Amino acid sequence: MNISLNKASDLQGRLTVVVTEADYKEKVEAKLKDYRKKASIKGFRPGMVPATLIKKLYGQSALVDEINHELGHAVSDYIKENKLNLVGEPLPAVEEADAIDWEKDTEFTFHYDLGFHGDFTVDLAKMKAIQSYEIKADKKEIDETIENLKKQFGEQTHPESVEDRDLVFGTFTQGDWVEKSAIPMHAIQDKSKKVFVGAKKGDTLKFAIDKVFVDAKALALATGKKEEEVAELKGEVSYVVEDITRQVPSEMNVAFFDKVLGPGKATDEKSFRAEVETIVGENYAREAKYLLRIDAEKAILESVKIDLPEEFLRTWLIRINEGKFTPEQIDQDFDNVKRDIRWNLIKNEIAEKFDVKVDYPEVVEKAKDMVRQQFGGYLSSDQPGIEEMIEKIAMGYLSDKSKGDNFMNLYNQAFSDKVSNAIVENIPNKTTKIDVDKFKEIAAAL
Repeated sequence: MNISLNKASDLQGRLTVVVTEADYKEKVEAKLKDYRKKASIKGFRPGMVPATLIKKLYGQSALVDEINHELGHAVSDYIKENKLNLVGEPLPAVEEADAIDWEKDTEFTFHYDLGFHGDFTVDLAKMKAIQSYEIKADKKEIDETIENLKKQFGEQTHPESVEDRDLVFGTFTQGDWVEKSAIPMHAIQDKSKKVFVGAKKGDTLKFAIDKVFVDAKALALATGKKEEEVAELKGEVSYVVEDITRQVPSEMNVAFFDKVLGPGKATDEKSFRAEVETIVGENYAREAKYLLRIDAEKAILESVKIDLPEEFLRTWLIRINEGKFTPEQIDQDFDNVKRDIRWNLIKNEIAEKFDVKVDYPEVVEKAKDMVRQQFGGYLSSDQPGIEEMIEKIAMGYLSDKSKGDNFMNLYNQAFSDKVSNAIVENIPNKTTKIDVDKFKEIAAAL
């Protein structure tokens, strides 16, 4: 087998692979012998089918399979051995391949168009310092956080009459239409809340259903219909109040502290407040680090120039998408595609420089974290068997092939996170102390 590369430029080239009869003959013959042993053809005993008939029936498919197998390995090995800076994947020259006469030819020539990226280096230490932030939560922020926690961990009561912010349960009736419903008072327009406020269990309220809700989404949630269906809901309805639920904020006591922080973390309001302040500070530190990651990525992309084979990339994108997008549609998103390609090249360069690797247990832990997030505050590590359940769900997710390659998706996330950490740890940065409002203003401008 003879492989040669002809580079038309620094960014494009053509790989030519010549496959001779010596490269495949022995393996094709071995395949046909194996077919003959297993072939079940009417009129012949197993293993006694004439070799000429086997060759007639299966010769061409065996030849094509073997040559494709050899080609795949040869092209891949050549790229690795010669450390080619490929972008995209080798594109087979379709017209030349279609012209092959598989019945008569014994020597076959295949061509692959290749795209290369230009040489580049990433030297984080020499980059201009990136702005980072240290956010100090003030007393107002801590007070608001504690009030929200008191509401979140409060108790539900069932008062006699409706007040603003309650959740009202009842039944809609309009002609033949009857629908059980839960209506949060915040879903009702302010001018219409007087219809509900003061109502007691058993009361029948009458109102125009298309006039009282704040928007179509709120009406859809209250009636159980799809958002696009609620336009048909019009006119007066009867609504029988069946129950009222009110969230009463928690008292500042040890039971509340334990619910929020875990047992024994705080024994009085002062220690609880200190713990909350620490948690809020850690949350803002994570947000500040995330902002630093974004700013660092922008700075690196601006400073690291990488030449790309644009003509080749357009052809490659059209080919791999199998006609799903027109050249015009490809052009519309082409700048984003080039940015993603450049960033992936840069990430791989940084990963190699700082020896970033992702091990299997790290992917499993990523999946377990995802499960914990999905359950929100409903899971506690103190619950018996909870970790075993989380691991079981995570492993099921990683092995579920029906929803794509979940393992590789989480692997790529873990890889990107570790590369980002390497960037944040090694890129020069200067820290400025700012308040929460200023940080929110900066983050909103992204």
